[in-house]
Amino acid sequence: MSSSSPTLWVVATPLGNLGDISERAREVLSSVDLILAEDTRRTGMLMQRLGINAGGFISLHEHNEEKRISKVLALLEGGESLALVSDAGTPLMSDPGYRVVRACREKGYRVVPVPGPSAPVTALSASGLPPYPHTFLGFLPRKTSHVRKLLEDHGRTGATIVFFERKSRLKETLETAFEALGGREFAVCRELTKEYEEFIFGTLGELEGLDLELKGEITVVVGAPVEKGEACEEEVLELIAEERQVGGKPKEVARRVAARVQGWTAKAVYEKMN
Repeated sequence: MSSSSPTLWVVATPLGNLGDISERAREVLSSVDLILAEDTRRTGMLMQRLGINAGGFISLHEHNEEKRISKVLALLEGGESLALVSDAGTPLMSDPGYRVVRACREKGYRVVPVPGPSAPVTALSASGLPPYPHTFLGFLPRKTSHVRKLLEDHGRTGATIVFFERKSRLKETLETAFEALGGREFAVCRELTKEYEEFIFGTLGELEGLDLELKGEITVVVGAPVEKGEACEEEVLELIAEERQVGGKPKEVARRVAARVQGWTAKAVYEKMN
């Protein structure tokens, strides 16, 4: 990793299994002057567990990233090299750091990635769902209406969708995903690389019998839409009758029907309801 010029190293750390740290990551983290970390206490404990003697830590999280840019640039200007890490996995995937990396690039400083563990890639690799093309959405918005719109927008691409979710919202989010995406296959990937790693498989809209009261870090993979021919008008009318039994406002019913068929928009379904 030797370099004559100051460098910002973007370093991936283990998701949970310490054996996943790379030798290159060890070398970088042991050699830099300072480590930029979301949670300096948590990262400090990780360094101790890995047997790495870190030079020191600076906090860099979502609430102070903008303010940290000038300090990071000043340190690099002074000839120091820094490592940027997240709490776990590959930095920037759903963590702060993008603005700092961009600022360093714009000022001409070296930014070097040290690849390694990544929750989205790990989940995709073992889910058995189509890995490409895929879209990673990070943590979903808090409002259900915003979640639905986001999934609808990205669902139109036909790609596999990957996102993080909090355990308390998982069931509600999967129900919203069914409204937005229809009956796609999904995998809930819990505690990746850790002792209690678990994969739960199912189909959106068919959650009965699944234990979704989970603990730990959760990554969700929703597969690409099942290939079907365009639904005929008779099929759509049957689904309209079925969804009306479930209840809801006409536009909600139309949206649910459109999510279950190919070739029909919610607007086109709504017009058939009148």
